[in-house]
Amino acid sequence: MNPARWSFRSLMLAGAVVCFALIGFAIYSQLAWGLEPCPLCIFQRIAFAALGVVLLVAGVHAPRRGGGRTAYGLLGFAAAAVGIGIAGRHVWLQMNPPGFVACGAPFSFMRQTMDTPTLIQKVLTGSGDCGTVDWTFLGLSMPAWSLVWFVLLAGLALFAGLRARR
Repeated sequence: MNPARWSFRSLMLAGAVVCFALIGFAIYSQLAWGLEPCPLCIFQRIAFAALGVVLLVAGVHAPRRGGGRTAYGLLGFAAAAVGIGIAGRHVWLQMNPPGFVACGAPFSFMRQTMDTPTLIQKVLTGSGDCGTVDWTFLGLSMPAWSLVWFVLLAGLALFAGLRARR
């Protein structure tokens, strides 16, 4: 049961399952525990969904040639890299919260009142609610765990996509 010896298909499908399980946990924590996601949390969910779809398609397709596997590995790495950037920004905001207490407008209100580029800029600059740590496990906040998982899944995508055919 050494994952390093798993086939390309098994690695990619396992990565997709992890992505969808993490999204499920985030939704569960929101509905059962009342942890409201901030805009950066929503973008992390979107990044996990995009990465999960890439890994799922790669696992179902499972090309026999190295070029196709490399392409899927690089595409998975790119999706994970976007997630790393978002989660890294979120962790940075939690470690260096803004000097004010007020939270920004709710994400649903911003989506209705702003055009897309302005909304993305507003969300990525963060607000007071993004700096709040509501949940921890083993000393890491949820965005920190997201960052760990994005790094692990980026490594998995590269490993599966760039290794010799199995």
